[in-house]
Amino acid sequence: MQGAQQRFSFSPDTIVNVASVPQRSPFRYPGGKTWLVPHVRAWLGSLSRKPKLLIEPFAGGAIVGLTAAFEHLADRVLLVERDPAVAIVWRAILGKDAGELCRRILDFEMSVGRVKAALSKKPRTILDRAFATLLRNRVQHGGILAPGASVMKAGENGKGIGSRWYPETLARRITDIRSVRDKLGIIEGDAFEVIREYRSAANAVWFVDPPYTVAGRRLYCFSDVDHPLLFNAMGETRGDFLMTYDDTNEVRGFAGANGFVTAQVAMKSRQHTAKRELLIARCLGWL
Repeated sequence: MQGAQQRFSFSPDTIVNVASVPQRSPFRYPGGKTWLVPHVRAWLGSLSRKPKLLIEPFAGGAIVGLTAAFEHLADRVLLVERDPAVAIVWRAILGKDAGELCRRILDFEMSVGRVKAALSKKPRTILDRAFATLLRNRVQHGGILAPGASVMKAGENGKGIGSRWYPETLARRITDIRSVRDKLGIIEGDAFEVIREYRSAANAVWFVDPPYTVAGRRLYCFSDVDHPLLFNAMGETRGDFLMTYDDTNEVRGFAGANGFVTAQVAMKSRQHTAKRELLIARCLGWL
C-alpha cells in the first residue's frame, strides 16, 4: 500500500478500557498488552507506508501481532516465541490441528479431577501439548505458566476452577485466527537470532515487549533476557520499532545510551491499579 495509512489518535494520559478492545488472543497472559492496542494503532497508522512485515520477537499472547493481522495494519506478521509450550499452541492454531483443538476444548468437561488428570497425562502429540497448555493457562492463577504456579481453587468471583474456562469463546478465537492465518507465521526460537536475521529489512517493523519485571522468573518460563544487548540489537535494525518496558532508571539508561526516546503511557495493572509504562522508540512523534 502506497501513501499514508489510516491515522489514529490516542492520548498517552488516557487509561484504556480493555473491554473496548477486541479480545483476540487465546491466552490469559501476565503482562498482556491489550491495553496498548490503541497506541499500537496510532504508531502503525503514523507510518508513511503499511509495513510489509511486523515482527513480535517476544510473542506470548501476541495481541499486537493479532491486531495488526486482523486490522490490516501490516501485510504479514511474524511471531517469535521461545517457550515451547506457548509456541506449540500457535503452531496448532495455524496448522492442521486447529479444528480438533477446538473440538477438544468444546468437549472438555470441567472439574478439578478432570483438570488434574489432563495436566498429569504425558502429551504425545502437538494437539495434546497445545490443549494442555491452554488448559493450564486458564485454570492456573493469573494464567501463569511458569513452574510453581498453582491451580485456582476459589476462582473468579468464587466460581471455582472453571471460572476462566470459556470453551465457546476460546474456540471462536481460534477459528477467527485461522481466518487470517495466511498473514501469520510462528518461529519457535530465540528473539536475538530473529532480530539478527531481519535487522536489515527496511520495510519490517518491530513490536518488542520482553519479560522484564523483578517478578519475571515467577511469571514466565523463559524470563532471562540480556536487556542491554536487546537495546543494542534494536539500534541496529533498519525498520521502525516500538518497545514497552517498566519505567525504571535502568531502562531509561538503556534507552538513552542508544539515542532512543521515551514516553510514559497510562495503564491499569491486573490488580486495577493505575500506573504508567514506558514506550521506547527512535521517534514518538505520533503521541
